[in-house]
Amino acid sequence: MRDPSGRLLQLLSLLQTPRAWPGPELAERLGVTPRTIRRDVDRLRELGYPVDALQGNIGGYRLTAGAAMPPLLLDDDEAVAIAIGLRTAATAAVTGIEDTALRAMAKLEQVLPVRLRHRVTALSRAAVVLPPGDGPAADADTLATFAAACANHEKVRFGYTTAQGGMTRRLVEPHQLVVSGRRWYLVAFDGHRAGWRSFRVDRITGVHRTGVRVPARVLPEGVDTATWVTRAMAAGTIRARLLLHVPLEQAAQHIAAGQGDLEPVDNGSCLLHTRPDSPQYLASRIVLLPMDYTLLDPPELAEHLGAIAARARHAIRPFTEKGSRA
Repeated sequence: MRDPSGRLLQLLSLLQTPRAWPGPELAERLGVTPRTIRRDVDRLRELGYPVDALQGNIGGYRLTAGAAMPPLLLDDDEAVAIAIGLRTAATAAVTGIEDTALRAMAKLEQVLPVRLRHRVTALSRAAVVLPPGDGPAADADTLATFAAACANHEKVRFGYTTAQGGMTRRLVEPHQLVVSGRRWYLVAFDGHRAGWRSFRVDRITGVHRTGVRVPARVLPEGVDTATWVTRAMAAGTIRARLLLHVPLEQAAQHIAAGQGDLEPVDNGSCLLHTRPDSPQYLASRIVLLPMDYTLLDPPELAEHLGAIAARARHAIRPFTEKGSRA
């Protein structure tokens, strides 16, 4: 990057993230030498930006926490992206964020240039956000804590409620957060169990940052985090297998990624292998399928499907009885 001013802005943008950046990594990101990075850091300090240099194997550069920062600089695309994110925050599976997002949106509109303010305001007025659906939600503070721990490679402690209802205490090295539908998952290395684990964030309580930083780990088998979580979910014991009475191509239009795997049977049907969860939640999710299907297993899921069907029959009984009398 030959433009020194542009490089300083990009360097400042990287340093604002909640992590320490090793000099060689910054140099690679910006296409310069580590020596140039050191000069740029000195230049930022001369301009009044408090850049700390941390020593050690996991050291690097970062801005001092809580330091006063200049006005936010956004280009057109960044401003619109933030506006969209804030407007849709209420639909995310995160508690306690709706009012905060609206306040942030109002502040953003006040500081933007007139040209961008008109675009963002038009988006705000045109968009209608529906309330989130039923289901477990993650706590915003918990997500923020884990995000910081992932960036800093910092160990955390927390209580975790297992699928069977038991309570355990965990000490882990957070790696990344993954969201699938309304579910948030933390992928982390559990040192006590000497292996990688995924945790549903809505089952986590009492998060405590230890301040202990460790070298970054890499997931086994060279897979990305989303793939690893999908495989971990599929390895559970509570699953369902359904015969869908539509071609695989048609079924694929209604089965979102992470909700299950489709397997062709013939030209007019396919198999759906769902992800693990409680039988009650599986049943409520299955009845939303917009197609005919046959439950193959597990047998205990039939009881929950039957209960849902009975409630539906009871709900429409006045209308069906009225129709039969007519």
